[in-house]
Amino acid sequence: MSNGTLFDKVWDLHRVGTLPSGQTQLFIGLHLIHEVTSPQAFAMLRERNLQVLYPDRTVATVDHIVPTENQARPFVDVLAEEMMQALEKSCKDYGIRFYNIGSGDQGIVHAIAPEQGLTQPGMTIACGDSHTSTHGAFGAIAFGIGTSQVRDVLASQTLALSKLKVRRIEVNGELNPGVYAKDVILHIIRKLGVNGGVGYAYEFAGSTLAAMSMEERMTICNMSIEGGARCGYVNPDQVTFDYLQGRDFAPIGENWDKAVSWWQSLHSDADAVYDDVVTFDAAEISPTVTWGITPGQGIAVDETIPSLDSFAESDRDVAQEAYRYMEFSPGTPIKGTKVDVCFIGSCTNGRLSDLREAAKFAQGRHVANGVKAFVVPASERIKKQAEAEGLDQIFQEAGFEWREAGCSMCLAMNPDKLQGNQMSASSSNRNFKGRQGSSTGRTLLMSPAMVVAAAVKGEVTDIRELL
Repeated sequence: MSNGTLFDKVWDLHRVGTLPSGQTQLFIGLHLIHEVTSPQAFAMLRERNLQVLYPDRTVATVDHIVPTENQARPFVDVLAEEMMQALEKSCKDYGIRFYNIGSGDQGIVHAIAPEQGLTQPGMTIACGDSHTSTHGAFGAIAFGIGTSQVRDVLASQTLALSKLKVRRIEVNGELNPGVYAKDVILHIIRKLGVNGGVGYAYEFAGSTLAAMSMEERMTICNMSIEGGARCGYVNPDQVTFDYLQGRDFAPIGENWDKAVSWWQSLHSDADAVYDDVVTFDAAEISPTVTWGITPGQGIAVDETIPSLDSFAESDRDVAQEAYRYMEFSPGTPIKGTKVDVCFIGSCTNGRLSDLREAAKFAQGRHVANGVKAFVVPASERIKKQAEAEGLDQIFQEAGFEWREAGCSMCLAMNPDKLQGNQMSASSSNRNFKGRQGSSTGRTLLMSPAMVVAAAVKGEVTDIRELL
């Protein structure tokens, strides 16, 4: 088993005890909730006459079901309005900090916690959402949990978990122009598989990661779950500290100096023992596009759809299903695939740096005829800053719609949905069948810059042609 890693250190610091099942009872330092997985959990508390043990350690927002075009209340979707009202009431009843629409702080849960400095190194974090692994970019151990576990954290501030193995994933070297953090994680998942990380925490490291910004690291950690890992993290360093300093909930004065000293001590030891180590050469990573129905079915933009005999026998049934569902044939180039909808946003790629980079390629160009393209900032703060920089004008002049903050078409639990078998170029994190709102809709995952390239050309395009 691993020893001396950041994961081991944070796990041991938060261990309350060992349960009869052999699992660890783990204290959760920060609990993030939203409107989809929390109403049922609060109902369970009320049924048992239980209170929220530490309401000051819970933070709520709304993101999954909120419309990004018309946010007038009550929502047109009756179920969405019921979820909103349930969360509003529970936060009021239990004294939980709540960032509602129009507060200036609302947004996707995995965007608002980092931007406010709620997410910090050495924390344990839980949220009823798969992509909670995002927060690991700060050197935190962050888990996505189910509704019954949301109840458990509300009531006890702990979780029953089995300790994970730790795989160190090193990416070394300089990325080529047109290659982004999204391409790096899609490449890793392609190589290790969507089940390769089952039972593991992923420690992302190497010179490539060291050179990345915090927002790029968040993109990497965000999709750890897509590779089967329960969480992913990056050791905190000066990049982390510079990002956090001055944010709303960051320590100040002498407390800041003490915090940094402690955070530095959590770094994985030079002689740490890992359960597995995998290395990648950054120079070998190209702009990547998914062609299938899992995030692991990705190829470089200049490659062709792989043949069935290129897959392990255990993966061939999924490959065949992907051919049928996506209407692709082996040997077909992914470049040139016509797209109908282009979406920039999500907890993976809806941050300010994503919008800035996408705007570079949108400026002076225009969305192709017949393509619907829209941009959804990940939070109200990001939207405000983007507008202050004029990014909204660049996008709108290029023919993109500029929306309010929310999860939007990442999962389509809101009005933003594909229709029929439309093909989507998306900066989100999942390309599952039906993920974007239509049972026959098709999704191609790629970086925000690649989404812009697809939007202006009307087809999958190598971003390097627009550099």
